[in-house]
This record gives sequence, C-alpha cells and structure tokens, in this order.
Amino acid sequence: MALHPAALGAPEGQGPAPDRHQAILEAAKQVGSLLKRQGHCFAVAGSVAVHAHGGSGRLQNDADFCVRREDADAVAATLTEAGLSVVEPPEDWLWMAKCLGQDIDLLFELAHEPVTSEVLGRAVELPVDSVHMPVLAATDLVWSLLASFSEHHCDFGAVLPIARALREKVDWERVREDCAGAPMPEAFLYLLERLQVIAPASGT
Repeated sequence: MALHPAALGAPEGQGPAPDRHQAILEAAKQVGSLLKRQGHCFAVAGSVAVHAHGGSGRLQNDADFCVRREDADAVAATLTEAGLSVVEPPEDWLWMAKCLGQDIDLLFELAHEPVTSEVLGRAVELPVDSVHMPVLAATDLVWSLLASFSEHHCDFGAVLPIARALREKVDWERVREDCAGAPMPEAFLYLLERLQVIAPASGT
C-alpha cells in the first residue's frame, strides 16, 4: 500500500506548526503497519518504545525500529514500495528513512550489539497510539540505554525518568548482569538504588 505523495516529505504550505510528538507517533504507526502487513520481524525502540510502555514526556526526535541486518534489504524494499525513501548513511549500524516528514531509523544494533532473533522474540505487543505492534521489551530497552553510556555520552538526567516509569517492568538483575564491569552503567544503577527507584542488588 503506497502512501499519498504529500505524506512522504515535510509538510508544505502555511498554517500552524505541527505537533511534533503526534507527528512522530503517526509516522511510527505508518511504518509499523507497513512492516506488520508484510510479515517483517521488527520491534519499536527508542523514545516511541518508552511511550508505548507508559513513559511520559513528549517525543522530539525520531522513531526507531530494530531489525536484523539480514532483513534490511527486504524491509527497505517494503518501505520503498510504499513511497518512502530509504538511505544508507556512513554509519554501518542503521539505515534511515522519511515518513510524514519525520525521521525513521532502522537499527541493526543496540548499544553496539547486533539486533538478534532473540531480542525481537522478547518484544511485546503494545499499542503505539492506536496501532498494536511489537515493542522492545522493557528490560532490553533500559539495558540499551544504560549500555550506551560512556565517558563521551552519559546523560543520566534523560534516562532517570525512563527508569522510574518502567521500573516495575524491568528485570534489574539481568540489567546488572549484562552491564557488569561497565563503570557508567554501574554508577547509574547505584544512583537508582540511592534514590530508591530500585532495590539494592541481591546479596549486598
């Protein structure tokens, strides 16, 4: 099903500025519907996934979709046939598309780890606005945010409200295990303990 040409790029003409939050959701719904219809294996990630899990805050950047690298060509073909443009940036861990004037990222990696069938198999069916689609499991979502922390990217303030909102859905022991030995994620987990967002690790 092709989208109307006017929906593929940025809105034209005069009028009030669009609601960016809702525009990102609408783009995510369009892309998710296309991928579902063609039977692709995928999961919504990033801020749209946080929103689907019940996190608060308004979306400001883009919509992220996790796909396996080996499925990239087929996914790109589905989007291209619907009239969306798909480009390969210099980075080798994602492709990018445009829908309803919003950026769409097709991610092959999460925190430098490949998107696998196991990760996608743990996705949960949740509504993105009004369209149900697979969404990255809360544990995988939070792990991906913590595992991305480094000396050059360590915005605890952005992730703290997400951890608060999703804390009851997350397997924190698994996050601790997967982040063991990484100083920035361990520091964030310690902060969550001190703020009583999560309980201390078992055995401590």
